[in-house]
Amino acid sequence: MKPIEKPAVIAAIIGPIQSVLGWVIAGSLWQGYDPVYQTISDLAANESPVKLIMSSFFILGGTLTLIGAVYAKTLGTPGRVALFVSGLCTYGLTIFPTPLVGHSDMHRLFAITSFVLSAGWPLFAMRRDKSAPFLVRPLASIVGTAAQAVLALWFLAVWADPTTTNIGVWERVVTTTQSLYVSVVVLVIYIAQTSKGENIERK
Repeated sequence: MKPIEKPAVIAAIIGPIQSVLGWVIAGSLWQGYDPVYQTISDLAANESPVKLIMSSFFILGGTLTLIGAVYAKTLGTPGRVALFVSGLCTYGLTIFPTPLVGHSDMHRLFAITSFVLSAGWPLFAMRRDKSAPFLVRPLASIVGTAAQAVLALWFLAVWADPTTTNIGVWERVVTTTQSLYVSVVVLVIYIAQTSKGENIERK
């Protein structure tokens, strides 16, 4: 079984940190921005005074996801493809920003696709080989996907409700959880592989 390679480890370490720093920094620089009610995407809207800052963090996050998808070779290939497409969707939602008033259909398409893939990738990354790490074995993959799916569906339901007043909070919970889950899986498997000194097949 192929290993988790170092670029994926670096991406896993940086990923959750930059994800949180992005909306914290951008939000703090926009006087009057309400992180409880407003979405992270609002920070990258065309009308936003911090559009370039938040958009840069989106692009960085998408790039780190692509790196993880390419170099986390212990994960099943379909799961890596799901993560790769999720990273591309982050580029897409950045290229097609949401307006502060109204909505962008393209932004919603990319955002929803990214959320769904970020929730479902553990199921696609599952390996049935008994020698596979526990976190990509069927039980852990199914439980991880179920937990991520519940959070993602809850957020999408909140997002679709025009009367909600805490969409910003739920979005931050979901995006941070999704980012952390990928990182935990990658780092735990890498540490286990390194500590055991396994002779892992490489191309």
